Amino acid sequence: MKVVFIGAGNLATQLSLCMRKTGYEIVQVYSRTEESASLLAGRLDCPYVTSLECIVPDANLYIVALKDSALVELLPQIAASKSENALFVHTAGSLPMSIWKGYAKHYGVFYPMQTFSKAREVEFENIPIFVEADQESDIETLKTLGRSLSNVVMEADSEQRRYLHLSAVFVCNFANHMFTVGEHLLREHQLPFNIMYPLIKETTEKVLGGMNPSEAQTGPAVRYDRNVMDKHVRLLSAHPLWQHLYEEISKSIYHDKLRSEKN
Repeated sequence: MKVVFIGAGNLATQLSLCMRKTGYEIVQVYSRTEESASLLAGRLDCPYVTSLECIVPDANLYIVALKDSALVELLPQIAASKSENALFVHTAGSLPMSIWKGYAKHYGVFYPMQTFSKAREVEFENIPIFVEADQESDIETLKTLGRSLSNVVMEADSEQRRYLHLSAVFVCNFANHMFTVGEHLLREHQLPFNIMYPLIKETTEKVLGGMNPSEAQTGPAVRYDRNVMDKHVRLLSAHPLWQHLYEEISKSIYHDKLRSEKN
């Protein structure tokens, strides 16, 4: 299978490197910026291009890993003048499969649900991969690709994938922002962030060990201890946005506790 990667960002980097290691032939990388294209192509030992018109027309699989707005804008050019037997997939959690309709005969979605960085390798065998395709034969192709990389491959339609992506934003992006806020507060008071490592480890290990996240919740908000919470809000007086964040998240935690008790 000859594979072209359209995009050279975090996801494209880690997915293409894993596929190459697994034995897939990456024949080309495209990126609008030469620096990104050449860097990834150098790691994959393949050619790169910075013009959509120069993408090879005879690959078997085109994996499009671009930000959503760029994908929608460039989609007609991406699919133009390619083999009608080629399979086109995007890797976005928030875009429907139907955006391919009318542009390609064979199309689908290949969505590895993980946070990726260019410089940090990930263990793909533990990453859940969600696939969707318009034709049954293409679903099987994507499942085969997925199973060669990961132990967890599932079908998910566009509606399910929207909620997967939304949940991932809460679990990953928002949680990491909480780390960022904590890091800033500690640094303002000459304390190192690494003192939080044991707390982060125990918090995640509770859930990874099978405890329901609602059951694992601790802290003043779950008790709605206004005495402690008001002190915290005052300590955040120099950061009004974080004050608001603290209040709203605390309300959400307490309301979740009440909802759980009703159920």
